[in-house]
Amino acid sequence: MTEKSEISIWFFIGLSLLGNGAVITGAGLYEYFHPPAVKVVLFGAHANIWWGAFLALVGAAYCIYFSPGKRRA
Repeated sequence: MTEKSEISIWFFIGLSLLGNGAVITGAGLYEYFHPPAVKVVLFGAHANIWWGAFLALVGAAYCIYFSPGKRRA
């Protein structure tokens, strides 16, 4: 018999967070190495690098925890 398995929506949310975090971090790194002519007040904090990395880490954790093929009761 074949068993029908479903993929959790949280896996796809993790993929979305991972992808968005990677794009935001990449944009922040580009901005770090090529600073704009007009800088905002908190440019030195590099928030897009930190928040992008945080989103990518949370997304990776969701993808690992809710990966298809893991069996949870």
